Amino acid sequence: MPSITYVEHNGTEHVVEVPVGKSVMQGAVENNIPGIDADCGGECACATCHVYVDAAWLDKTGLPPVGSQEASMLSFAAVTQPDSRLSCQIKVTEALDGLVVRMPEGQH
Repeated sequence: MPSITYVEHNGTEHVVEVPVGKSVMQGAVENNIPGIDADCGGECACATCHVYVDAAWLDKTGLPPVGSQEASMLSFAAVTQPDSRLSCQIKVTEALDGLVVRMPEGQH
């Protein structure tokens, strides 16, 4: 099972195994990781699962590209950066084993 590292804004790290096929957001919610609110439940409708993907992962294969709906929702997220993603739109695959995502200071 792939391991995902979630890093809170304060630097606290949570390393959890997330089943293939689940989203990075689901992995956070199911493991009570603070910093991902997921108000819409993963429907790409709220931007409260905003994360920053670690720079080492931005060019790797396995990370799905940003779709038009995700790009639109990211425009509502607080403090976006070039490495911003919605964690509900990143489906976990074996290729994402070791993925590191960081949470912004707040989701609203």
